[in-house]
Amino acid sequence: MTVTDQQPPADDPEARTPATDPAADPAAGPAKDAARAALHDRIAADSLTTRRDYLRIVATVSGGLAVGGVAVASGVLHRHGDSEGAPEPKKVTEELPPGESIAFRYPGDEDRAVAVRLADGTLVGYSAVCTHLACAVLWRKERGEEGELYCPCHEGVFDARTGEVTAGPPPRPLPKVLLTEELDGSVWAVGTTRSGESVRDGLCRQFLDERPEMAARLRCPGAAEPEPRTERGRAT
Repeated sequence: MTVTDQQPPADDPEARTPATDPAADPAAGPAKDAARAALHDRIAADSLTTRRDYLRIVATVSGGLAVGGVAVASGVLHRHGDSEGAPEPKKVTEELPPGESIAFRYPGDEDRAVAVRLADGTLVGYSAVCTHLACAVLWRKERGEEGELYCPCHEGVFDARTGEVTAGPPPRPLPKVLLTEELDGSVWAVGTTRSGESVRDGLCRQFLDERPEMAARLRCPGAAEPEPRTERGRAT
């Protein structure tokens, strides 16, 4: 038995003091009982308040996440490439060496995008918004032979060359940003596609009304026949 376990004998007169013996003070017992009851009620009230506040916070956060998820899934929130019209060309960078990338905004100021120059010189561009829950997509150069596009929120991975999903929960490939390179080496964004849409279909959708000559040259469905090329002002 330890020192703290030892108790004075019940018949030890020194163990019965006015402070500890209810018999010495008839009011001590009821007073203590009342104090204990009040303390218990206070603790219970505080605990109830804490539980209510906690549940309210959890419900608010959970509800917000649920609404956000449904909004993204149903297309309520803005998606890259939603605009029907052809966006204005935008200069992305003066140059982009092989194995490098650059983040930019296109077609609007709220649209995150990324351009990547693969090791073999191929130039690709994508929306940098994950198709899962709209987190930011990052370029990871060191992953594999061609690098990868990676969403750190839920471990989503996209193929750098095609934008297709290779791992994680994203349900669709990344929308493409159509890039061109000028003779001076500058890189320009000239259009977008929706997720899973081919480059031609994306261009036709955007050019059909606003740039009918381009739509005709692409032989887009519904476009007028392209005008024949001329040489020195004569039709050939």
